Amino acid sequence: MKIKSFCLAVLLVSQLISPIFAQQTPNDATTPLHLLKPDYTVPYGISKPEEVTAILNRVHDYLDSVTPIGFVNEKTGTPLTDLSKIDANTILARGDFRIVSYEWGVTYAGMLLAGEATNDARFRDYAEKRLTFIADSTASIKKTVGGNYSEWEARMPLRNLIAPRNLDDVGAMCAAMIKAKRTGSKANVQPLIETAIDHIMSKQYRLADKTLARNRPQANTLWLDDLFMSVPALAQMGKMTGEAKYFDEAARQVLAFEKRMFNREKGVFMHGWVESMTEHPEFRWARANGWAFMTEVELLEVLPENHSLRPQILDLLKRHARGLASYQSGTGFWHQLLDREDSYLETSATAIYAFAFARAVNRGWIDAKAYAPMTLLAWNAVTTKINPKGQVEGTCVGTGMAFDPTFYYFRPVSPFAAHGYGPVLLAGAEILTLLKNKNFEINDSSVQMLESK
Repeated sequence: MKIKSFCLAVLLVSQLISPIFAQQTPNDATTPLHLLKPDYTVPYGISKPEEVTAILNRVHDYLDSVTPIGFVNEKTGTPLTDLSKIDANTILARGDFRIVSYEWGVTYAGMLLAGEATNDARFRDYAEKRLTFIADSTASIKKTVGGNYSEWEARMPLRNLIAPRNLDDVGAMCAAMIKAKRTGSKANVQPLIETAIDHIMSKQYRLADKTLARNRPQANTLWLDDLFMSVPALAQMGKMTGEAKYFDEAARQVLAFEKRMFNREKGVFMHGWVESMTEHPEFRWARANGWAFMTEVELLEVLPENHSLRPQILDLLKRHARGLASYQSGTGFWHQLLDREDSYLETSATAIYAFAFARAVNRGWIDAKAYAPMTLLAWNAVTTKINPKGQVEGTCVGTGMAFDPTFYYFRPVSPFAAHGYGPVLLAGAEILTLLKNKNFEINDSSVQMLESK
């Protein structure tokens, strides 16, 4: 009897309070449902400058601790300070990354821009110390070794800058060195700049019409990556010297690649083009499109306003921006293969796009109201891949060219893939400028750009 009475009491109480709970459950009559907070998988909203700066600081501190300066004996680990005693066992001091690769050319450029955006001398000092070491060391090595590079080319420290064999060896490093020199660097990089520009202008393999090319993986192959490995250096040389021939060559190369490799319907590039093919498989690799997109903004940054080819370069940038924007995923990232949503989301390309879109918005080359919100989303996505140590996760490792999808789908990712660090520094720096120059607000829960400050 007592049990029955208790159950009846519980039933009565539940009937009394159920209308209260019903009133508290959000519905169309009781709650503005459009204001409910979505369950976003990446941060959504307006980036805060102090948060951007914190990311840049974290990446700087990690890189500064894992990229030592100096030489050692590979067998004994003994430091070598007298380069007159350099021999076949001499190597650069080992850290997590190589400080003379094309990826590190991007990193030096990123450090320079981050220093400018944050007004923090540590970023510039990172580049200045290493570029000074590189310049001084190459001078000493050339004096010691002379011109007998043939037996040294495989192992000689800094060989890629002293005796370059391809665009990867010198292009990005050269662009960074010129940027450093133009902004007051004391490093004696001029001899290295001249060697690099000579290789790009007169020694790199070309097609019959003088378009920069390679003979791998097939004869007479164009790699989209090579736009970034050549054009920014040429453009910076034009800016530094005032000689039109460098601007002319830089613009001509971009348009030559566009003619063969840009899909006007989709608004993006294929990764590789082979002269002997009657069909050209279009694998739209994200990072290669990033190198091309960044090349476009790097060229426009210094190309004279009255240059005859500037309108064509600007038109390409706008079409490329429109195409890339159409492939941004709902997480803010881009896929490894842009138009294949079952390929993985990739960090380095997303960071490159964040930089290039932000630069294009900041310079007024593309519609700011249309592109600024998606640019902030891209940056917010990238921040989720910066771990507490300052490492960049989710970056595809070095990648050659293929004509089947599996190759791209299964490229590994690693925090030691050097390709991610420079783009993150560049993106963060340019996002800081975007936040400084533009007004944003949340309107009906979405990010909107208002009139400029």
